Amino acid sequence: MVAAHAVGCGAPGRGSETARTSFAGLIEHLSEAGAYFDTDNVISNETSYLHAIDVLEEAGIQGGAYLGVGPDQNFSYVAAIRPEIAFIVDIRRDNLLQHLLFKALFAASEDRLEYLCLLVGRPAPRDRGSWRDSSAVALVRYVDTVAVRPGARQAARDTVAALVRSFGVPLSDEDRATIARVHEAFMEAGLDLRFRSHGRPPRPHYPTLRRLVLETDRRGRQVSYLATEARWRVVDELQQRDRLIPVVGDFAGGHALSAIGDLLRAEGMTVSAFYTSNVEFYLMGDGTFGQFAANVARLPLADRSALIRSFFGRNFGYVHPAAVPGYYSVQLVHDLHDFVATVQGGGYRSYLELVTEPIPVSPRP
Repeated sequence: MVAAHAVGCGAPGRGSETARTSFAGLIEHLSEAGAYFDTDNVISNETSYLHAIDVLEEAGIQGGAYLGVGPDQNFSYVAAIRPEIAFIVDIRRDNLLQHLLFKALFAASEDRLEYLCLLVGRPAPRDRGSWRDSSAVALVRYVDTVAVRPGARQAARDTVAALVRSFGVPLSDEDRATIARVHEAFMEAGLDLRFRSHGRPPRPHYPTLRRLVLETDRRGRQVSYLATEARWRVVDELQQRDRLIPVVGDFAGGHALSAIGDLLRAEGMTVSAFYTSNVEFYLMGDGTFGQFAANVARLPLADRSALIRSFFGRNFGYVHPAAVPGYYSVQLVHDLHDFVATVQGGGYRSYLELVTEPIPVSPRP
């Protein structure tokens, strides 16, 4: 286990052990050079993202270390798995900066309604105690109907700017402008904020923030990190303890995943879940999937470890057997040990083979 004090914020001397284990120091130590990606990923485009939750629960995937990619859909997996530490690894530096925004919002909020209000620049109700047991539907209804006040938006901007500075992460003027721009996107559009992709027209299946907040798992349960106070507080606790660490890294790169694996081994920890979204599709297209697979094979795995991936079958004219009607994406949970064994035994011949022949994580006895 990484001791709580070992990942505290601070501004220690360069090169010291404390510098490498502080929140800012870990980001610097684990990160590698970033690169461009053609979507802003301010919110996810995976409406099926919660369809993995019941599978993870049935398999008993709990604790350990969580690895993921992208924005806040990770928080819902974290809330379900309750890891001891989490790393969000994304090739875009903008994703790291967005997670600093999220971290600031958690630090400023006493509950999930205040968090959501600060995210979209709406005034929070004064009687928030009465909202603690409210459903996500009720929270969304409040945010949708409360009057927009310029003062609330400016207060949210000022709060985020001050808290981001306190994290000790070296940021350029451009970095700070990016954080402000991302926050402004949430505040300007509110829950109507929609996923977008650069250079391509909007697609009808691109979800809004509202839809993502209100999504359910395959049993019809609202299980996002904003669905209940208890789920939100799992993520909040990790954030407050500096144990949810954004990293700039390439899944097929030579440093980030390797350095995370070294850190976990040194602390006697194992990976319980690795959420890859649909990054493997791009890695296969780039010819770097083999290096990614090798990086995964070097990670210390728990006895039961899961790989969570997203598949957009309609892009291939293929309806996946696990597809749920009304959803453009499909969430798949693969046994990580089987994935490693397969790639070491000859690998996958195609991306479609990867997503159609995985062995799922078995339900716990």
